[in-house]
Amino acid sequence: MLKQKIFKEVCKIPRGKTRTYKQIAKKVKSSPRAVAKILSQNPIPIKVPCHRVIRSDGKIGGYTFKGKRKDKMKIELLKKEGVKIYRGVILNSPSRKRRASKSISTNIIGPC
Repeated sequence: MLKQKIFKEVCKIPRGKTRTYKQIAKKVKSSPRAVAKILSQNPIPIKVPCHRVIRSDGKIGGYTFKGKRKDKMKIELLKKEGVKIYRGVILNSPSRKRRASKSISTNIIGPC
């Protein structure tokens, strides 16, 4: 049941976008580790685009394809979809956007 919920949420991620393991976990009321574990066993990785799920710190996280670690493959898939990656970090990740907007508002308003 949890596996199907996770796969359903991951299928909602549009091409060229990413979500974090934590965001998926929140939606399915589970833990990020459980999400990662289930996605590592994804039998249909292109149909269920688990490569679009990343770590909360913006790093790509792992990628398992046919039982083997294929982190470079994850990077290539994301790049083909238009995701910007620099040194293994997603530049337009959800968490980086939040941090950027916080720092921008702090700079405009100034320290409290």
